[in-house]
Amino acid sequence: MRKKTHGSADDEAAIDMTPMLDIVFIMLIFFIVTTTFSNEIGLEVNRPKDTNQPPPKTNKKTLAIRIDENGTIVMNNREVDIRRIVANIQTFLAENNTDSAGIQAHPKAKHGIVMEVMNQAKEAGIDKVSVLVQKV
Repeated sequence: MRKKTHGSADDEAAIDMTPMLDIVFIMLIFFIVTTTFSNEIGLEVNRPKDTNQPPPKTNKKTLAIRIDENGTIVMNNREVDIRRIVANIQTFLAENNTDSAGIQAHPKAKHGIVMEVMNQAKEAGIDKVSVLVQKV
């Protein structure tokens, strides 16, 4: 009886990696093509140049909104509930001819409250909303 002899290691079957690499590249192209890129919506910030001149005098009255560190909203020296901002701004606009508002928020005030006040001011019809900050 003859004993089977195995050949050397070079004679054994090798795995061909070419088809696997082809599939990987096809999947890569598929994911690149199907990925959608979206632009995130954000705020447009127009910062004025720092000048030492006072702002020009106008006859328009600006709506003043102040937010303290506890989230209390004060509009023209009157405390206002966050759900009633639109109505209060519309009342102010009916009595005064203006298109601007200034929001002064305490540094420890929550940003969500500030953004909600800004959105409600835009909804009420104020085109120019300024955020007032303290100069450090």
